[in-house]
Amino acid sequence: MSLSAVLPAAAGSSPSPSPSESPSVTVPTLQDAQESANQAASWVEQNWSTWLAVGMRVVLILVVASVLRVVVRRAITKLIDRMNRTAQQASGTALGGLLVNAERRRQRSAAIGSVLRSVASFLIMGTAALMVLSAFQINLAPLLASAGVAGVAVGFGARNLVTDFLSGVFMILEDQYGVGDTIDAGVASGEVIEVGLRVTKLRGDNGEIWYVRNGEVKRIGNLSQGWATAGVDVTVKASEDLDRLKATLSEVAEKMGKEEPWNELLWSPIEVLGLDSVLIDSMVVRVSAKTMPGKSTAVERELRWRVKRAFDAADIRIVGGATAPVDEESAPDPMAAVAAPSVHSEPASSETRAAAPVPPQQTAGK
Repeated sequence: MSLSAVLPAAAGSSPSPSPSESPSVTVPTLQDAQESANQAASWVEQNWSTWLAVGMRVVLILVVASVLRVVVRRAITKLIDRMNRTAQQASGTALGGLLVNAERRRQRSAAIGSVLRSVASFLIMGTAALMVLSAFQINLAPLLASAGVAGVAVGFGARNLVTDFLSGVFMILEDQYGVGDTIDAGVASGEVIEVGLRVTKLRGDNGEIWYVRNGEVKRIGNLSQGWATAGVDVTVKASEDLDRLKATLSEVAEKMGKEEPWNELLWSPIEVLGLDSVLIDSMVVRVSAKTMPGKSTAVERELRWRVKRAFDAADIRIVGGATAPVDEESAPDPMAAVAAPSVHSEPASSETRAAAPVPPQQTAGK
């Protein structure tokens, strides 16, 4: 039997083993591809108008928001510049030059402009973002609820920061104080060197710098707005002539009001108000005047200097306190130079006998 006859017989009797049967792969036909393309084209044809409308709406929202933001910021900048020009025109007058501080005006205008521009940008761009999300059919209710909860949490966690910021905004808008003013903020007092939305910097009388949080300020006493009062109390003997005393003080006040630079610092004539108090051996005369803010101390010192010189020339004695000491000169005590008596001056005293020398003892038999 030949080998060629055996192989077909063996193949027919038992099938040859195969490693594994591979799955059949379906090859897309040209007709399937054509159907998919037709479906995509139909979907695009049905929805292109919607997509185009959404895109145009988003672009329109962004363009309007950007243009509106630029316009509002420029309007705020022009408004601040106009406020500065008005203040500069007021500073050209005699009174305005005394009241307007250039650095204070610049910082206040910069702070107000920054706050207004930031608020305007936040409102405009925030509204535009919400409108864009709404254009994409996104439900804004969960987003707004989450933002509200987050805002409440931040407000409770950073309530001091929020309080400081809001207090600083209203202080600047109301012009309660500015750079160059001398204020009493309760927690600290001094000259304002910088005004911020959160912290105000003060320089104290000894040169120290105080950082005061705006939220901690409960009341403010501005010593640099309006006018100040210079008051001097003169204490003299009760026996002085009141008419001569008043004439001397009036002459000093009139002369000081006509001299430079006091005629500019004094905003009203120096007035002799009269007797402030009368005691048994002294009396207090009150002299007062309105001055430029912050210049009351200098006016008081100069007024005291002039009053002292005028009283010395008029032979009017100024006593050193509310109660004047009696100046009667008493005669010298004749016993002041006499020493105190000593016990050793009496021979019979025990101290004298104790201090006497011991006599020599005689021996027996001599």
